[in-house]
Amino acid sequence: MSEKPMTDDLRIGNLAQASGVPTKTIRFYEEIGLLPPAQRAENGYRLYGGEDVRRLRFIRNARSLGFTLDDLKEVLALRDRGEVPCRYVAHLLEQKVVEIEERIRQLQELQQDLQQLVSQAGNLPDDIEMKRCVCHLIYNR
Repeated sequence: MSEKPMTDDLRIGNLAQASGVPTKTIRFYEEIGLLPPAQRAENGYRLYGGEDVRRLRFIRNARSLGFTLDDLKEVLALRDRGEVPCRYVAHLLEQKVVEIEERIRQLQELQQDLQQLVSQAGNLPDDIEMKRCVCHLIYNR
């Protein structure tokens, strides 16, 4: 994504374009405190600046790495207090790796289960008797 200019007085549509975050999501992030409340123009429009663009890009990138909104609240709270959150982020990254390794293990087990069912399905007779269950391949799992 190419860098857009970081000017102040961006309306929400321009902020969405510059950050790659939809306007509805921006409003939600503001509502839950991930994004500070916007300044308001005389006509009531929300106005944002370059720091808001940077913050939203950070949130978008972190979400793509699996960070939860609660994770981000803590990271951004550390940053807002003037603390460097990188060690905390590194800890969260380590946790994400462990979670992904566990999920991969679970998916491999699921793959084996599905392969067994596919194998069983290949041996079904042509005249299967209807029973009370929808399909015994899954019912008897």
